[in-house]
Amino acid sequence: MADTLRVNLGERSYPIRFGVDLCADVKAAVGELAASGRRVAVLTDERVAAAQAAALRAMFGDAPVLAVEAGEGTKSLAGLGRVLDFLVEAKLDRGGVLFAVGGGVIGDLGGFAAASYLRGIDFYQVPTTLLAMVDSSVGGKTGINIAAGKNLVGAFHQPRGVFISTNLLATLPSREFAAGMAEVIKYGLLGDPELFAQLEKTPLTVASPELAAVIRRCCALKARIVEADERETAKEGGRALLNLGHTFGHAIENAAGYGEYLHGEAIAIGLSAAARLSQKLGFVTAGDVARVERVVATHALPGRLRAPLAYTELHAAMTRDKKVRAGGLRFVVLNKLGEAATQGDVPPALVEASFREVGAGG
Repeated sequence: MADTLRVNLGERSYPIRFGVDLCADVKAAVGELAASGRRVAVLTDERVAAAQAAALRAMFGDAPVLAVEAGEGTKSLAGLGRVLDFLVEAKLDRGGVLFAVGGGVIGDLGGFAAASYLRGIDFYQVPTTLLAMVDSSVGGKTGINIAAGKNLVGAFHQPRGVFISTNLLATLPSREFAAGMAEVIKYGLLGDPELFAQLEKTPLTVASPELAAVIRRCCALKARIVEADERETAKEGGRALLNLGHTFGHAIENAAGYGEYLHGEAIAIGLSAAARLSQKLGFVTAGDVARVERVVATHALPGRLRAPLAYTELHAAMTRDKKVRAGGLRFVVLNKLGEAATQGDVPPALVEASFREVGAGG
């Protein structure tokens, strides 16, 4: 029996189901949809299609499947067009349902395609990476990247359900698992000091017996934040807290070229930069910054850029970030380890100094 956590959003509410193997649960959901006359299609990527071929057949039978190229480059206007064409070819009408089976790229791309196709069809998330399980599959943020920046085009479109099978992580490359840990560390820093302390004491691995409980803990924290501020409209705090490290991280992804850093790797560097900015603003100590960077390093994540990126390019990318309001950048900073807050009117010199300390040049 799957463990279930509900995201309470009125008529847009949905369950997150947790288990070691939820293939039977997904198959049952697909069968119910088919029995009610609703067509199902599946979006995945080539890596998942190869690594999880048996699971895909077990879950979806002969439903049409589109396997796109793996990687951040697929989250594009061209990628979106390909998915929309696939939905037409699969003959989905307004009762059709898309299952997004993969990591954050597939979830974001599939969700945005579902939000756009016929002005919106239902979709389900079946995350296959740690990052997607703890973060991107929950909350309804969907979108694609354009040349100007990451996730600048998208929609809020909540899934109808999320199926989290931890056994899917068995085939996940170690670099991808580490990338997901950046989001787990983020949750500890922004609102769960006990989780952060646990990660300090015992680094989490794919074999850790507490992995499933940590995934659920992150989902529960995100669900509560999303319930309180679904569309990130709160003037202070709210859903924006989930962007801890992301203003820096998204700028790194944009300036380096999408795919050079995995999203989680860029966010790990962003967490280091955000901790340094928090210190410069007088909220945390140098010792706290060192603790953040130790946890990042012990989970096989970078705390600084592999090669310098020009600060002028990083700054330009930050100013195009979707979190800019009234022409001003808002950062998420640490009041202390385990408690975050949004902060506007940050002196530009402190932002630059924080970025340079993690390797920005130029």
